[in-house]
Amino acid sequence: MNHLKLAALAIAFTSFTAGAHAAETPADTGKMEKCYGVAKAGHNDCKAGAGTTCAGTAKMDYQANAWKNVPAGTCTSIKTPNGHGSMEAM
Repeated sequence: MNHLKLAALAIAFTSFTAGAHAAETPADTGKMEKCYGVAKAGHNDCKAGAGTTCAGTAKMDYQANAWKNVPAGTCTSIKTPNGHGSMEAM
């Protein structure tokens, strides 16, 4: 009888925690946006200016013309030593 109660409690707990984590975030749904000026050197996703090929080519941290994919709706709230992220190249 104790095993049945323990199993029922485990199932109830699992269901509760699954429901608590059900709220989706932009990253969970795959909704991303380009955010300029937030990538560290060599960690940009693309477009790092003239003479660069694409991803991983930013020469300095927070390069204004290099972008990084971030969860949708978060770009302008990302703070760097140079200010906030931008939806357009700076």
